[in-house]
Amino acid sequence: MIEVWDVTLPELTGEESRRAYVYLPEAAACGGEQRFPVLYMFDGHNVFFDEDATYGKSWGLGEYLDAHSTPLIVAAVECNHHPDGGRLSEYAPYSVSSRGFGTVEGRGPLTMDWLVHDFKPEIDRRYPTLPDRAHTFVAGSSMGGLMSLYALCCFNEVFSRAAALSPSVGFGPESLKALIRAADIGTDSVLYMDMGEAELGWRGTGRKFRRVAGLLLEKGVRLTARIVPGGTHCEASWEKQIPFFLPTLLYELEE
Repeated sequence: MIEVWDVTLPELTGEESRRAYVYLPEAAACGGEQRFPVLYMFDGHNVFFDEDATYGKSWGLGEYLDAHSTPLIVAAVECNHHPDGGRLSEYAPYSVSSRGFGTVEGRGPLTMDWLVHDFKPEIDRRYPTLPDRAHTFVAGSSMGGLMSLYALCCFNEVFSRAAALSPSVGFGPESLKALIRAADIGTDSVLYMDMGEAELGWRGTGRKFRRVAGLLLEKGVRLTARIVPGGTHCEASWEKQIPFFLPTLLYELEE
């Protein structure tokens, strides 16, 4: 079952509403004593329904979870759709001024503060969650993937595991490098990170991906890094990675 309701991010877009999507496994929807891990996801409009997805194709995550009876709650929030780079700014962990991206104000810290201090407590209040760090995950793709890396590095007291699909490692690469090196990451932290084969040649993405992976390994992160054969930068490709990243997040998870 997927519930959809409206939320506001006052520090970012005032009283303007956006959608939150919450997937509940059958056991949670039917009530009972069981409690579940929670996966928080960026670009929530692209996660479940094709009709809501930016380009008409979603990840179809709900169907996958139902088919595999996965004991997981997924809470996904719609991005900022403002045409003046609203999404880019809200999913930027730091400010960037470059030829490729122009000048972008990094409002990712505000986004994460809201998710951790407002949205997560609401999810824990409404649903049968396991709210502790060991059972709290985060995932996203592209700039959402970059935000997932940021969340694991800088909000590691909240998130123990993350999945970053095609993360935007070319967005302020030196800032990303500094962020990882300065991060206090528990060595029990788990990360799934991938990049599509077709993405590797774009502005040195392959080299930057390898560098990020190396830095994370130096920090002791339990990293699964993949190059996706034939993978591209789109929801159809990311949907095919669900059987890879979900088992990584849930591997040997003890309640």
